[in-house]
Amino acid sequence: MVKAPSSHPVGKNFVGQKDDFFRLWRIPFNEEVEPSKILIALRERIKELNCLYGIARLAERHPDSVENMLRDLVNFLPFSWQYPEITCARIIFKDRTFKSKGLEVTKWRQSSRIFMYNEPVGEVSIFYLEECPPADEGPFLKEERALLDALAERIGTTAMRISAELELQEMNKQLTLEQRALQEANTALRTVMARIEEEKQEIYMDIRANVDKILMPILHAMALDLPQTHRKYTELLRSNLEEIASPFVSHLSRTYLSLTPTEVNICNMIRNGLRTKEIAQTRGVSVATINRHREHIRKKLKITNSDVNLMTYLQTNMWEQGQG
Repeated sequence: MVKAPSSHPVGKNFVGQKDDFFRLWRIPFNEEVEPSKILIALRERIKELNCLYGIARLAERHPDSVENMLRDLVNFLPFSWQYPEITCARIIFKDRTFKSKGLEVTKWRQSSRIFMYNEPVGEVSIFYLEECPPADEGPFLKEERALLDALAERIGTTAMRISAELELQEMNKQLTLEQRALQEANTALRTVMARIEEEKQEIYMDIRANVDKILMPILHAMALDLPQTHRKYTELLRSNLEEIASPFVSHLSRTYLSLTPTEVNICNMIRNGLRTKEIAQTRGVSVATINRHREHIRKKLKITNSDVNLMTYLQTNMWEQGQG
């Protein structure tokens, strides 16, 4: 009576069979069997090797489609079993079923489960359409069991490789799209920044023109009517208006962020040649207060322990360093 074989999960097919593992695909020696049986064994081993070679070639032919590979493989498998003329195959992979020509589900079957990432995703089955002489596993040879398990494992590893490659291709595609979008955004940003710089230059030129054409003539006329002792204030006002139209104050504030607005204003006065007493009178504070501001400014400009003159530094060195 023919026994019905049960399915064997990949990776567990040889549990309890380690002692017999070396006998798989064994070719009998001349002193053990007659030559005709040796020839039959050789033919079976050749078919099995062709089967393993065939799935490798199919994987190369369909590098990005498991379904296409299985569609071809299922019609290729029957030729690798003992009785190919009455053999048919079926492969279930995820939600798809692939059948060889003339498939009939019979009780003479041999199956092996397909695994991906240690999870079952299907099975590959071989069916005989007629009852055949009993062998190691029903009508099937133990070599055919090993071959079927190897096929199921190969299908699983190939499916994982294709899945990983497709995922990588999709990631590369997304990265390419994101890179292109980033490049376009950078191009647009550079255009906006260039336009902002142009507008800043236009504003600067407008301010400069208004200062030169409108305010300076008025200050000049006022200075002529003021006593000599008060003309210093009009000079200071003129210098401040010129600084509004120049990048010095903004440069000083940007380069030395730790300077307070009061310190920036005092730097501007020192740069324009005002002495400590004059700055104190202008701001309505004591000379000691201005001296403390000068000390803080020198410290923040990192020239505390040097012989550098603060006015000279603000007029030349500091500006040249900022420009560099």
